[in-house]
Amino acid sequence: MEASATPLKKRCKDRKDFWVWQENGGKYCTVDEESYFLLTFAAMDTYRTITAPAEGMYTEKRSKFLATALPVSTVEEVKEHLASYRKKYYDARHVCYAYMLGAGRTEFRANDDGEPSGTAGKPILGQINSNELTDVLVLVVRYFGGIKLGTSGLIMAYKAAAAEALTAATIVEKTVDEEVTVLFEYPFMNDVMRIVKEMEPEIVRQSFDMDCSMTLRIRQSEMATLRAKLGKVEKARVVRSD
Repeated sequence: MEASATPLKKRCKDRKDFWVWQENGGKYCTVDEESYFLLTFAAMDTYRTITAPAEGMYTEKRSKFLATALPVSTVEEVKEHLASYRKKYYDARHVCYAYMLGAGRTEFRANDDGEPSGTAGKPILGQINSNELTDVLVLVVRYFGGIKLGTSGLIMAYKAAAAEALTAATIVEKTVDEEVTVLFEYPFMNDVMRIVKEMEPEIVRQSFDMDCSMTLRIRQSEMATLRAKLGKVEKARVVRSD
């Protein structure tokens, strides 16, 4: 069962001690209460994003809507892309956009860039939400074709253009990772390496001498277990990395 599945907050009708779980693809199954909450916690440390820029286009009544989806991680990156695209498409009527940032999908914005309120940025953001994406910016450049589309026409056009770009994008699932540093004496290196082999964290950096240190990166839901195991190594000190 994949950790990215969606937990449904309801119990089974015939088994009150079991919960309903929806896997990716819409399949349903039931799990016991302990497994349900373990899977729910694991699902919290994953997010979906795109790997590279992707483009799409939509045409309506001679108006062209050129959409681009870009991977971003900060507001500063968003501003840089906006400045670049406004310079590139200096002759376009509008450069509308929406973005979503952070694994928790709590930082976002939608901008209509002069189009009637709610007709551009909001439908673009709606497509980001429909795909459950984050760390993504979607811009839609409009070249006016001489015929007004009306409110509903604009909403449909910006939605369709954004959808085309996101459909063309490669979407991946990533984990929210944390780092931890363990300090230990050289004679206990095998004990530490045994844990590393078992849990398979990424080794970020390491130093081996009489006093050794190793910084490890692992998904958030597994960090508590890793810290607990490292803490049992004789004379080891576990510290959280910045």
